[in-house]
Amino acid sequence: MSDLGTPDNPLRAAIVGSGPAGFYTAEALLANDDVSVEVDMFDRLPTPFGLVRAGVAPDHPKIKNVIRRYEKTAASEGFRFFGNVEVGRELSPAELTERYHAAIYAYGSSTDRRLGIPGEDLPGSHAATEFVAWYNAHPDFADREFDLSCERAVVIGNGNVAADVARMLALTREELEQTDTADHAIEPMAKSGIREIVVLGRRGPAQAAFTNPEVRELGEMIDADIVIDPAECELDPLSRAYLESDGADITARKNVDIFTEFSHREPEGKRRRIVLRFLCSPVEIRGDGEVESIVIGRNELVEGSSGRLSARDTGEREELRCGLVFRSIGYRGIGLEGVPFDEDRGVIRNEGGRVLDDEGGQVEGQYVVGWIKRGPSGVIGTNKKDAQETIDNLFSDLERGHVPAPAGAADGSSIEELLAERSPDAVVSYAGWKAIDAAERQRGEPLGRPRVKFCTIDEMVEAARSGEPVGAE
Repeated sequence: MSDLGTPDNPLRAAIVGSGPAGFYTAEALLANDDVSVEVDMFDRLPTPFGLVRAGVAPDHPKIKNVIRRYEKTAASEGFRFFGNVEVGRELSPAELTERYHAAIYAYGSSTDRRLGIPGEDLPGSHAATEFVAWYNAHPDFADREFDLSCERAVVIGNGNVAADVARMLALTREELEQTDTADHAIEPMAKSGIREIVVLGRRGPAQAAFTNPEVRELGEMIDADIVIDPAECELDPLSRAYLESDGADITARKNVDIFTEFSHREPEGKRRRIVLRFLCSPVEIRGDGEVESIVIGRNELVEGSSGRLSARDTGEREELRCGLVFRSIGYRGIGLEGVPFDEDRGVIRNEGGRVLDDEGGQVEGQYVVGWIKRGPSGVIGTNKKDAQETIDNLFSDLERGHVPAPAGAADGSSIEELLAERSPDAVVSYAGWKAIDAAERQRGEPLGRPRVKFCTIDEMVEAARSGEPVGAE
């Protein structure tokens, strides 16, 4: 093991997940000039980039420019991509440890947190994550249907995903047709009967988790007024004291200023309204066979033992008519068999990215990055520092001789042979992804759109194999 990391005996790492966390991890591994590294990246979809492709709102193309950085990493010597390969389906974690010195889990948090209230499962009540995936052409959700004929939709949550959903519901047909919104979503969204989108936050304006640009955009809609009752912006003493303290977050201060400015605007009579409300929690969703209304509880802020302000139900109730509810209250990770998992937090149990067993001891050769490491927090760039911490610890383990030798063959051909046996003609290489990418762009060009995405795995695999557009006119 003393020569591990040399050109004759490179450190072989498997990264499970190809979103920002996975690519920043690959970049950190390959950037070390003192250690020879080979990286194999696996994703259960044929397409890389995770939520940059399937989560970032279609009307935010500039955010997707980060992909150019990931493309440079993908072009590095020693990098390979294996798309349409799911760890837990085609491969097991144990089979990774048999073939790699380090298995690094970067597959994010794929499920949503539930409200846990009566009526949550009524038709018309959805996870925001499902809606986002649907309009972003994620193949798992392309066949979902959302009835957008109602006049009022309610979005529960005060984070950027909630803001994205509210904004997407308010875009005009012309705006949608300039984006890479899924083909199947453009017509229903353009013909939507929704006239009011109410966004509920359980705490006050000073605690809202929106980033400043996301908030500002809500007030810049072409055909939607932003509406906030001035009373909603009145800060309680605890929030005011926090904002006036040296420890106040500048984002929170700016958000409150923006909300206050919104509250003084006169509506311009646009076709839709986005209404922001604070200190509100859903108590019950009501309806006879479908969503017809939501019962809202009024909250007050109290200081907990940790000093954090939390929402407490005052007992005051209000019923709001609506036909559509989207919950956006956070994501949660799921475990993989054979990898220690913290069920309470919904993350792989770890310390600094080193996977820990149930007793708190290090599981040598296993690491974790991104949301499945720390929980669903931060923005895309947060994953760079997060990945660097994990990889610094991996290289430290390498120096101390704590990176185990694989039980099987640690060479590039071993995994290829296994996948060829289990999933013949279905694995998508990075070159295959480039063929998918070119085909999607070609489909979008005559429409003046950045791309028209494929919505099924079969279409993607066929495009990857042939390098030709599928279904193009």
